[in-house]
Amino acid sequence: MTEGHIILKNVHKEFQRKDNDPTIALDDVSLTIKKGEFISLLGPSGCGKSTLLNIVAGLEKESSGSLLVNNKPIKGPGNDRIVVFQESGLFPWMSVLDNVMYGLLLKKVPKEEAKVRAMDWLQKVHLGKFAQSMPHELSGGMKQRVAIARALVTDPEILLMDEPFAALDEQTRMVLHKELEKLWRETGKTIIFVTHNIREAVVLSDRIVLMKTRPGGIKNIFPVQAARPRKSSDSILIHLENRILTELEQEMEKVLKEELGSDYALKTDHLRVDPNNNMGSDI
Repeated sequence: MTEGHIILKNVHKEFQRKDNDPTIALDDVSLTIKKGEFISLLGPSGCGKSTLLNIVAGLEKESSGSLLVNNKPIKGPGNDRIVVFQESGLFPWMSVLDNVMYGLLLKKVPKEEAKVRAMDWLQKVHLGKFAQSMPHELSGGMKQRVAIARALVTDPEILLMDEPFAALDEQTRMVLHKELEKLWRETGKTIIFVTHNIREAVVLSDRIVLMKTRPGGIKNIFPVQAARPRKSSDSILIHLENRILTELEQEMEKVLKEELGSDYALKTDHLRVDPNNNMGSDI
């Protein structure tokens, strides 16, 4: 058996559309992720990043191929895997503390113990003094920190994050990058992180899995060899960003050709969406 915390072998996923041929979302995806690794999935919209994340989460089932966690097949959602989505998903009628306690209470953890553990995690994400606040009283970044605390308080082995910072401004994003990296290093969790943002991926990841456009598959895998903690101004990261950007532009070109057909005319400037290399999020 190949050593790995998460092992995907020849994973294929297709969705059946009414009165049409099936849509192939993923084709022949093989990947081994070690325990404690921080892996980012990067690629154009529609390349299957979120689908792959949902299969690991047990929210969707692969059409063929195999997926193992700790050498056991995934048969559905489990307590060992928790998802953090782009929207925080906090219950608006519950306080911050009650939101973080919720998963523990579902697991029949005694209320006082749940409260202590929830407060501990709120302190770790620097929100202890907001324990009795309601979600509508928090900023977007604070809500996402609550969502991360709610996910980690149940002590999952694997944290699955689907563009959790996409809707946040750049300054808030940078703060949360540092917070997430700190929590990851302290806990040793395995993290799979979906993003469109190249800079975000190179700052956070051990490896970046660049996915190709439909049908989704792995185009390349980039190890990130810069020392931690990282700064986006690091020349190693800048060089890696440019390498990834070059390959991602090739995938973007395929998307544009497919959508525009005979009207296609590639202009490089159209692909460089913003200075943070946030590529293809609107395609």
